Amino acid sequence: MSNFSYVRLFSELGIGDVPLVGGKNASLGEMYSTLSGQAIQVPDGFATVAAAYYAFLDHNDLRNKITEALAQLDIADVRALATVGASIRGWIVDGEMPPEIAAEINAAYDILRQKNGGMDPEVAVRSSATAEDMPDASFAGQQQTYLNIQGEEHLQRSCKRVLASLFTDRAIAYRVHKGFDHMAVALSVGVQNMVRSDLASSGVMFSIDTESGFTDVVMVTAAYGLGENVVQGAVTPDEFLVYKNTLADGFRPIIRRQLGSKALKMVYSKDGVTGVATRNVEVRREDRERFAITDDEVLQLAHLAISIERHYGRPMDIEWAKDGRSGELFIVQARPETVHSNLDASKQLSYRLSEKGKVLLTGKSVGARIGSGTVKTILDASHMADIEDGDVLVTDMTDPDWEPIMKRASAIVTNRGGRVCHAAIIARELGIPAIVGTVDATDRLSDGQAVTVCCAEGETGKVYDGRLSFETVEFNLEAGIRPRTKIMMIVGNPGRALEFSRLPNDGVGLVRIEFIINDHIGVHPQALLDIDKLEPSLQSEIRERIAGYGSPREFYVGRLAEGIGTIAAAFYPKPVIVRMSDFKSNEYAQLLGGVDYEPREDNPMLGFRGASRYHSPRFADCFAMECDAVKRVRDVMGLANLELMIPFVRSVEEEIKVMELMAGQGLRRGENGLRIHLMCEIPANALLAERFLEHCDGFSIGSNDLTQLTLGVDRDSELLTEFDERNDAVAALMGMAIRACKKAGKYIGICGQAPSDFPEITRWLVEQDIESIALNPDSILKMTQLVLDVESGVARMTPQPNDSGTQQL
Repeated sequence: MSNFSYVRLFSELGIGDVPLVGGKNASLGEMYSTLSGQAIQVPDGFATVAAAYYAFLDHNDLRNKITEALAQLDIADVRALATVGASIRGWIVDGEMPPEIAAEINAAYDILRQKNGGMDPEVAVRSSATAEDMPDASFAGQQQTYLNIQGEEHLQRSCKRVLASLFTDRAIAYRVHKGFDHMAVALSVGVQNMVRSDLASSGVMFSIDTESGFTDVVMVTAAYGLGENVVQGAVTPDEFLVYKNTLADGFRPIIRRQLGSKALKMVYSKDGVTGVATRNVEVRREDRERFAITDDEVLQLAHLAISIERHYGRPMDIEWAKDGRSGELFIVQARPETVHSNLDASKQLSYRLSEKGKVLLTGKSVGARIGSGTVKTILDASHMADIEDGDVLVTDMTDPDWEPIMKRASAIVTNRGGRVCHAAIIARELGIPAIVGTVDATDRLSDGQAVTVCCAEGETGKVYDGRLSFETVEFNLEAGIRPRTKIMMIVGNPGRALEFSRLPNDGVGLVRIEFIINDHIGVHPQALLDIDKLEPSLQSEIRERIAGYGSPREFYVGRLAEGIGTIAAAFYPKPVIVRMSDFKSNEYAQLLGGVDYEPREDNPMLGFRGASRYHSPRFADCFAMECDAVKRVRDVMGLANLELMIPFVRSVEEEIKVMELMAGQGLRRGENGLRIHLMCEIPANALLAERFLEHCDGFSIGSNDLTQLTLGVDRDSELLTEFDERNDAVAALMGMAIRACKKAGKYIGICGQAPSDFPEITRWLVEQDIESIALNPDSILKMTQLVLDVESGVARMTPQPNDSGTQQL
């Protein structure tokens, strides 16, 4: 135990010392002292105590002076806030460090020096407020951090600058918003050995999904150089999502990879004249086009995050750094996650656009909300006061200094930044939708332009032209009594799967992978396989899109596996039924490079689609990539809850051929519990149900196509809208399929649109004793109650037999 009065070594601190050294430094001490045995490396250091802060104020007669300066301040007056804040910071920086405190800081620094072979160590000088990083307030980015500080003189000066940062404009305003007394919050200065991530990479990770609050994933971000660029939002980092549950079983469940631009990296500066210790340099293009860390490092970081979360017993916000000399990974900060941890877990507020519009630009969504207003572009902090209530703030980078005016905005759009930067954290706390990393929002959006900022459509946020109407729906997530009939979900967008999984459900009855192919891949699979044969401009466009992946084939397989894996993980261990691709030729033609590979068909709805593609020589190699993606989800990610479904199977012979083809690709029915179903959507499937069922594990009724083919109605026709699934002939075929599956002891569900749209069909299906009904997420709660009513007899209607002996709707 040291004999210091104003300083504590990290080895002397624990989580109970928050009043002494603040949440950040107490957490560093806790991890340094107790988690090193779990392979968690925390750089050594020390911290000044709260008493040192008050002693500094009293030594310089600043306590009353600061209190009086803040007493009359209206933080809504941005210019007055800036003036008062600058004055207080100046008083502190110009003040004298009490000799006894300065001596103890130097003595503690000498301990680090001796451990560094007698050489002055480079240290990070960080802030830790005694009210900071509490479970209900993040204080993210409110104070300053100074990196690559070396020598006692620079250290003493940096300590005073950190103390002064307790009175940045954003910190003053944040304390007022949170109801903290300015003088009741003290500042501890943390001094920590640097990790040479300037030679490697660093980032932030959360042991929770920052958008949905889904607790079974770790979100990791990474960029090159020192970590302040990621924290402050100066770069758009790489993003990874790792599923915790199967990671613990030894699998490699990286269910999302997103390549960030990573245009800058912060490195050491040798500028001894100005005292600037770091600088930003441009990242080489070849480095920008690859991920900043390897898959092994992503998984190692996820393990560290899980260990830290387990130790603290709550979701955590963690900063990490990789040492470029040793290759080791270090944890440099950890604090409680403060947004989702404090929400009512029994309720979920969902936003949805009520109309469509032109998309002006896209970026990464923050906040899962929607906001609209007129654009106000701010490129310099001196113009912050120009923001009016309800404006859409558009800027290069949303500096946390702007927090006092962020709450005025209806939405925020930035050129740079990632989903875990300080500004994004503050936007979530304020309940403001934000789109970050758009690259050129300040060039493409004009002042006074009316826009709608939508972050409610998944991980991609969209800025729409004009003020679009939208609605909010509050879901009650308390499951209550579950019906006997399984209520499953229809999901296509992986970006919303984590959010949807919180609704009461029995799994996913239909995953449409066409959404993943269209939105997350965007290139025709054959064009990827033939990339070297394509004309140069198309080659260049595709190569730009596949950056970060080892090959065109790996891009397709990897992106498809990540999209499917995200949905499978969101609902694990409940069953998730993935329908293999069912694009029509006209839809495949719209993908990049697709025109050259697709036939021109007068009626694509009845043409080259579904199972017929899989065994065709012109598509077999593409289908092999689909099979590889599914196999990766089940075998590498460990998500064996994934089941498969084959669409548009025209004959039993075709069914057998496709099953044999899939088995040859490593997807053999029954192996590792794999179940393979058929879409029952062609009348032949119902009419010959017993023969089809001999070779699969069950049916899922596709009522949309079944209606089209039973009644001879083109689904795309705008002239035949009076025909729908409620027709008796459609009911007769559905009834045949249900009875055949029941007789064979096979799975029978429905995944068409009908039950989501028509309560009478849902009621009829329950009365036929169907095993599961897949619904759109916004229909789940309403239809679940209807199913419960039918099963209890409250809403039962007596069916009338029709001429065929089946029951009418």
